[in-house]
Amino acid sequence: MKIIHCADLHLDSKMTSNLSKEQAKERKMEILRTYSRMVEYAKNNDIKAIIIAGDLFDTRNVSATARNLVKDSITSNPDIDFYYLKGNHDSDNFISKLDEIPQNLKLFSDQWTTYSYGNITITGLEINKSNEDTMYNSLVLDNDKYNVVTLHGQIGDIILNSLKNKGIDYLALGHVHEYQNGQLDNRGMYCYSGCLEGRGFDECGPKGFVVLDIDDEKLTAGFSFVPFAYRNLYTLYVDVTGAMTTQEAAVKMEEALAKSQYSSRSLVKFVLVGEVDVDCEINTDFLKDMFEEYFYYEKVYDETRLLINYSEYEKDASLKAEFIRMVLSSDFTEEQKSEVIRCGISALSGEEI
Repeated sequence: MKIIHCADLHLDSKMTSNLSKEQAKERKMEILRTYSRMVEYAKNNDIKAIIIAGDLFDTRNVSATARNLVKDSITSNPDIDFYYLKGNHDSDNFISKLDEIPQNLKLFSDQWTTYSYGNITITGLEINKSNEDTMYNSLVLDNDKYNVVTLHGQIGDIILNSLKNKGIDYLALGHVHEYQNGQLDNRGMYCYSGCLEGRGFDECGPKGFVVLDIDDEKLTAGFSFVPFAYRNLYTLYVDVTGAMTTQEAAVKMEEALAKSQYSSRSLVKFVLVGEVDVDCEINTDFLKDMFEEYFYYEKVYDETRLLINYSEYEKDASLKAEFIRMVLSSDFTEEQKSEVIRCGISALSGEEI
């Protein structure tokens, strides 16, 4: 039996934190399409069940488009069971708008609920304040079966030690937006599938879902992460040590990009690092314009450190030297001193700050 484990789809997310209004609208639709593509993947790959381990939607007020898309994906695929466990972003809005609950839509509550396929069980619980202290003792599983358990929450709030030796074979978790897995005990493992699509630069790297392939006779399973996002987000750190101009920094960015081989559909955040001379001129706005045609979206941050030879300014009578000495003798932190000097040198050179 093959099962898809996914979570944190956040359908209907506004997507406005980085993108233009037009791009945000486009990304919102792309996330819906990625969900549809996942269901099509399930249909074409003999998947029997899809576990959605929380945060199917992003807000309480689900749009008619997202609501109907999910409903139609369930009703038009009666051979696939959809296990929907609500997360902290979900509400009853979607369920309450359904005329009736489709037979292949399986729901959970604040009490442990178990569904069975012969020797395979899928058990889940929606955590709240009334059950978070008693949920561990109330979980009872048949040790002679292959037991999948699904929960939504952060490790720490979900106490893994309290789930050990409970007969869990695969703990399907949601809430963490990055693919992670580890050993739960001698018998079972835990896994965060991560989100289907990254929405911001705190969600970089491959995104997708997990396929669990269970042998219902041997009660063993294999699992694999399936990268599935239409667009990926990356943070690319570029060492521009020694660069004195914007163009020299651009050359180093080009070199870093040549090694990365990111798709043109990607969203990329360049972070410039390293040590640069106090007279270095790096214009991040200009660099952003230079590289904007490379990717769907990009931004450039300057996190370089100023390399200041203090002896050069000890006796220099120039206005710049006086300014640098004044800042260096201040009570600012080293990071603040570097930024103040950077802004001051730009102002003295006639550059916009």
